[in-house]
Amino acid sequence: MFTGIVEELGEVEAIEVLPAAARITIGCRTVLGDVTHGASIAVNGVCLTVTDFAADGDRPGVRMDVMQETLDRSSLGTLRPGDPVNLERPVRLADRLGGHLVQGHVDGVGTVLDRVPDEHWEVVRISLPGGLDRYVVEKGSITVDGVSLTVVDVEAGDGPGTTGTFTVSLIPTTLHATTLGTRAVGEPVNLEVDVVAKYVEKLTVAHAVAAPAHLAALAHPAAAADGGPVEHRPGAVHRPAVGHLSGPGFAPEGISA
Repeated sequence: MFTGIVEELGEVEAIEVLPAAARITIGCRTVLGDVTHGASIAVNGVCLTVTDFAADGDRPGVRMDVMQETLDRSSLGTLRPGDPVNLERPVRLADRLGGHLVQGHVDGVGTVLDRVPDEHWEVVRISLPGGLDRYVVEKGSITVDGVSLTVVDVEAGDGPGTTGTFTVSLIPTTLHATTLGTRAVGEPVNLEVDVVAKYVEKLTVAHAVAAPAHLAALAHPAAAADGGPVEHRPGAVHRPAVGHLSGPGFAPEGISA
């Protein structure tokens, strides 16, 4: 788990093409402070595993294997030697959550559509792959190439599967300390929406699907208990069972025995 606060700009030193994979060597220093074999590091927002590293010497850095699935679903497949990359180590439970909860699992690849510079910041518009706009809200959080950003505004697509857009404002620190300062119009960026939104959607959809069956069980407890069919009649009003206690002289309140 990460927080979207870039610790260091690394540089791609080498890329070895493998069958259905790639091996990337990245020059860096800060994230090597407590690195171990098997540790996780976010590279442009993608959680990767350290397979080798050199913390000392003239060329410190890390080596990571990237599977074809990751190359296909992120912008890492477009990297070339010399490219800068955003690096972040996993957040500790005792650390401050400077950005927001970031998994390092890319939801889609957007494209930089427009950059409007201002005196103290720059407004950038980015495309949203079809279906992601429902998870993005004004003043909510989104991760762009591993950088936690606040959404300025969002425009949904014209229909299902169509591309929406959103804008973010980049302060000088973000422009200078991350790759977003040099992302040109037309270049791809990794996007990860707020994971909380995805969980909320799944829970509400599951609840909506389960609700009719739950209400039917309340209306016909005997049939539900026996596993028999429950009849639904348009316009019928069903009262949920008050209780299962019975016997001489006993009845729910307000009902004669």
